Amino acid sequence: MIDQHHTSLEPATFQDWTDAPTAGIDWASTDHAVAIVDHRGNQVERFMITHTTSGLRELVRRLRRAGVVEVAIERPDGPVVDALLDAELGVVVIAPNQLKNLRSRYGSAGNKDDRFDAYVLADTLRTDRARLRLLTRDSDATITLRMTVRARQDLVHARVAMANQLRAHLQTTFPGAIGLFRDIDSAISLRFLTRFPGQDKAEWLSSVRLGNWLRSVGYNHLANLDRMWAHLNNAPRGTTGTQATPRAEITLALVATLTALRTQIKTLEGQIADQLAAHPDAAIFTSLPKSGTVPAARLLAEIGDARGRFPTPEALACLAGAAPSTKQSGKVKVVAFRWAVDKQLRGAVIDFAGDSHHANPWAADLYNRARARGHDHPHAVRILARAWLHIIWRCWQDHEPTTPTNTARDSDSKGRRLVTGLLMPR
Repeated sequence: MIDQHHTSLEPATFQDWTDAPTAGIDWASTDHAVAIVDHRGNQVERFMITHTTSGLRELVRRLRRAGVVEVAIERPDGPVVDALLDAELGVVVIAPNQLKNLRSRYGSAGNKDDRFDAYVLADTLRTDRARLRLLTRDSDATITLRMTVRARQDLVHARVAMANQLRAHLQTTFPGAIGLFRDIDSAISLRFLTRFPGQDKAEWLSSVRLGNWLRSVGYNHLANLDRMWAHLNNAPRGTTGTQATPRAEITLALVATLTALRTQIKTLEGQIADQLAAHPDAAIFTSLPKSGTVPAARLLAEIGDARGRFPTPEALACLAGAAPSTKQSGKVKVVAFRWAVDKQLRGAVIDFAGDSHHANPWAADLYNRARARGHDHPHAVRILARAWLHIIWRCWQDHEPTTPTNTARDSDSKGRRLVTGLLMPR
């Protein structure tokens, strides 16, 4: 019942604690439900602890007093997990979607209850030890890099949302500004809107004045001046009169927010470059074609550096959503898209694979053959991503960057081969 491909786990290194009690913790924001069961499955203790320093100390103390050596929990990070690992307790992650299915073992109602979920976690750890794997923690450098990469990703999403909001606002306030430059949130576009936030201000412009202003801000594409002036001149008129000024203030507020987002994204990208350069695994990921600094850092951050987390390349491919989910009953067999995945890891892998076929002959051939078989672009990219993950996994396990001299390796038990000898240096 437990699919180890969907959890961040280390190879099975459980001690022979056949008679030792097991514990389950249902995580919450302010307090946590804890259940302890003995080797027969009887609940011997149940309690709540607060999400405070003293509460976590109390948790560790009571677990040790009960003789617990292994704990099941729903998430692989956070202060509770840190406290358990620091206390040298074994931690097993059982994902929330798995826990939802496990509730049916103990009743048909399937109702969510924190104390009951803690018991289910503890008892599942007792009964399914052979299927589960202990959690290991990535290095502090990798955790920091992951936090930085994800923070940048969040800011990029915020920038896109804010750009869309600005574009929608300009549709009525100043339509001529839309499409004047390639991107509404580019540096030159934001400078233009800072100087000319509304239709009233823009009406001062002539073709000559527009050209002079562009030269004053160092714009180097003056060959486009005639097109830009025609665009401004032919666009529908925006808001003028008494409402022009307050609406221009909205434009300035949105522009200021976008400018700040661009600045912070650039700052984080500098941090990412520094952290990646100092990371021991940097060469593995920067050697991939079309990787670049941010994509390479994102792959490294999401895959991590705890090698035992993925004992096989298939485990990595499943968690990344690059392997299909097969359902079979009798003569009916359905191969479907895999939904239960690590979405951050999937995004990193799919983005890399989608770019790689533009720069690597082997990747281009694999992608084109998938398209020739009738697969659409997303499906072809997933096929390419799965092949890349086999290569990345082997290089990651061997601590070796990809090179043109890498030899072909078997990709799976069916004997298919992934040719890495075609990999080209960046």
